[in-house]
Amino acid sequence: MAMAAAKGRVLPLLAVAAALAAALLYRAPFSKVSGRFPFPRYSNLRSLLSYEKAEENPFVFAEPGRGGEGRADQRDRRRGLPELPAPATGGGLRHAHLDEPGRAEWEGFSTGTRAAAAGGITTLVDMPLNSYPSTVSEETLKLKLDAAKDKLHVDVGFWGGLVPENALNPSALESLLNAGVLGLKSFMCPSGINDFPMTNSTHIEEGLVTLAKYKRPLLIHAERIPDVQNEDGIDGELDPKAYTTYLKSRPPAWEEAAIKDLQRAMKDTEIGGRSEGAHIHIVHLSDAKTSLGLLKDAKQNGARVSVETCPHYLAFSAEEVPDGDTRFKCAPPIRDSTNRDNLWEALLDGHIDMLSSDHSPSAPDLKLMEEGNFLRAWGGISSLQFVLPVTWSHGKKYGISLNQLASWWSERPAMLAGLKKKGAVLPGYRADIVVWKPEAQFHLDDSHPVYHKHRNISAYLGKQLSGKILSTFVGGNLVFAEDKHAKAACGAPILAK
Repeated sequence: MAMAAAKGRVLPLLAVAAALAAALLYRAPFSKVSGRFPFPRYSNLRSLLSYEKAEENPFVFAEPGRGGEGRADQRDRRRGLPELPAPATGGGLRHAHLDEPGRAEWEGFSTGTRAAAAGGITTLVDMPLNSYPSTVSEETLKLKLDAAKDKLHVDVGFWGGLVPENALNPSALESLLNAGVLGLKSFMCPSGINDFPMTNSTHIEEGLVTLAKYKRPLLIHAERIPDVQNEDGIDGELDPKAYTTYLKSRPPAWEEAAIKDLQRAMKDTEIGGRSEGAHIHIVHLSDAKTSLGLLKDAKQNGARVSVETCPHYLAFSAEEVPDGDTRFKCAPPIRDSTNRDNLWEALLDGHIDMLSSDHSPSAPDLKLMEEGNFLRAWGGISSLQFVLPVTWSHGKKYGISLNQLASWWSERPAMLAGLKKKGAVLPGYRADIVVWKPEAQFHLDDSHPVYHKHRNISAYLGKQLSGKILSTFVGGNLVFAEDKHAKAACGAPILAK
């Protein structure tokens, strides 16, 4: 981008890359919009724009949030104010576990969305499991919505769950979809949550037929225990504190087996297929070898398939994980450094479509950090506040741009979740904006504010990162600035229509 000398920038987390290229090259006095609390509401985005030229002020990139459509006010154009771009709306971070109702002690709506705002995330889509009950019906979605009331500091949508109980029952699935979930999620291996059992390929194929009517995606945790396993010495004598033991217990063959089992389901999504209109999305891909190759082949053959990976697979490698440090346990596992480089290559080449956090915290005692047992500890990386700086910090080595960052974290997730809408911009069109300094470095030590429910379980603590979030606006509201949050929770639930 033509702004390398800028001291700060706004990364539009809900905008397409084209909108970034048409950025507003006007400097906004940060102090004017962040200097008092409680934060004001800026219903007219143009009130944030200024012609002041002070070098310490950040550049402003603005993009619209969800709202009405119409023509830009010609009076603004006559005054020389720029017309705001109207690209994708909605988006942000799609894969996060906010564990209310039932397990707010793991991560609740208030703490999770505060962490998101501090991390420059303006929209989350909540996963259907880890709360209790899981979101697998119209009734359980209502419990989610009730639990979220007055607690959302950013906008939040919801995935529903595809489980054996509803997969073969089209009316039950339609009821859940009609209630407003943005799509469905399923597991091909045990999820670890009792009321969210695993699905097989038949459940998935039948669920896709219903999803095709709604043109909404099915997100799949693609690991399956192979019918014939090579145990590689997993016999109880190996040290459960050794990370290599955990790697052997969950090899790439699990991902390969699941994706091979999805061949018919993926083919059904092709033009003329039984589930034309449906979309399969593979979450948190870890294996950059055979599994990725199978997905590339399916795409080339015309299947509607997309793939994501996560920052922890791009930032860490198995060689770096200390034995006994169960903060790094996740499923699929973090693999070796060669695999990490191959994931970056696939992301840059477009074979991996987008990124997500897979923010999956738990109560600290479930991580067994004192015991250090990788085989028994809860799996999940706590990451919501750090994903943008982590991606930027590690991606600079590979030459990534801010445009790519916005595409991976915003444009493409928004399209997947059905939150992309087009329209011109009305005066006063409410916007989501994130102001940050990509060059600013910070150390995640004990003094750095962390807004997750439990800071000590994050694998990113102690790391040096680049890219400091200065302020976050959601729907015209300044929700985070100068390491402080707005007192009022002004995010909103997002439901499909």
